Amino acid sequence: MLKLVLADSQYIGIIQELANDIWWKYYSPIIGYKQVQYMLDKFYSDVAIKHQMFEKKHQFFIINWNKKNIGFISVEKQKNGKLFIHKFYILQSKANKGIGTKVFRKIIQMFQPKEVRLTVNRQNFKAINFYFKNKFIIEKVADFDIGNGFYMNDFVMVWKKKH
Repeated sequence: MLKLVLADSQYIGIIQELANDIWWKYYSPIIGYKQVQYMLDKFYSDVAIKHQMFEKKHQFFIINWNKKNIGFISVEKQKNGKLFIHKFYILQSKANKGIGTKVFRKIIQMFQPKEVRLTVNRQNFKAINFYFKNKFIIEKVADFDIGNGFYMNDFVMVWKKKH
């Protein structure tokens, strides 16, 4: 059974544990060890997560499947009925089981957005295919300088509500 648990600062340790597990296993071959370490330090420190939660107003949800924490998602409500997904990660051992699609549908149900945007690494073929399956399209190619000589080489993808 799927539950999305709204995460506050008491869940930071769970988010960090999941991020470490997911990022090292999945992203090391894509972006390399040094960039994974840099991005985990930059985006998943206690201070960084609190900043995202409380200053940037990103809502984090722990993805709980059959009473186990298997991932997390963070979203930001934007103007004009738009939503931005900043993070959407599920343990590899739970991937390809339809859970991600259920999470996405639940987020759509909760927020009722007209449009959803996100960025995804251009080499992350599994995620890109997942988003295609869920009716996202590639809007543009973008490279984001994240400091220390590192870049996120992404697609910006968009989902639009059918009228």
